[in-house]
Amino acid sequence: MQRGERITLVFIVLFSAYLVYDRTWPLLKPKEPDPGIPFYSTADPALKAKAGKLIDDLNCKQCHDLWGRKVIAISVNSLMHQSMNVPAPRLEGIGSLRSEQWLYRYFSAKDPQSILPSRLKKEFRMPSYASLPEDQRRSLAQYMSSLKVKRWYLRQTRKAEYEVLTGKPYPDDAKAAPQPPK
Repeated sequence: MQRGERITLVFIVLFSAYLVYDRTWPLLKPKEPDPGIPFYSTADPALKAKAGKLIDDLNCKQCHDLWGRKVIAISVNSLMHQSMNVPAPRLEGIGSLRSEQWLYRYFSAKDPQSILPSRLKKEFRMPSYASLPEDQRRSLAQYMSSLKVKRWYLRQTRKAEYEVLTGKPYPDDAKAAPQPPK
């Protein structure tokens, strides 16, 4: 074997050893436990069914994501709204941010923007559900308040939001950390 062939062979062996090391090292490191899916609901099946029907009837999923799904628009009007990509909040975890009483007040308001102002154009703002029967508004509030998020995810979300909005690092002290309005 000539000198150039030996150098090539040594290079190939070293490169192969590096690849084996590079691919197996991550497998040998201790893994952090998977925290799991952060969203869950505390609603009983009857409430889920009743509220689910209301959510479908009121076309909430045309603007809001719920469990990662939006409705595919069928009518021309709803196609227009979908193409404009309305920035409505996702509803998973809303019950960790808002109480049942707050949600009921919001759904019962003749002008929901008086409770939670919106910067959206008027045609994309949350409609009033004050005209719905009380039991339907209560069911929506109960169900929405049952949509929870695990604490670790809520902390991460609040931290990220705080840092984006203020440009400052999130305070580590739990007492100093800003809390959202209830």
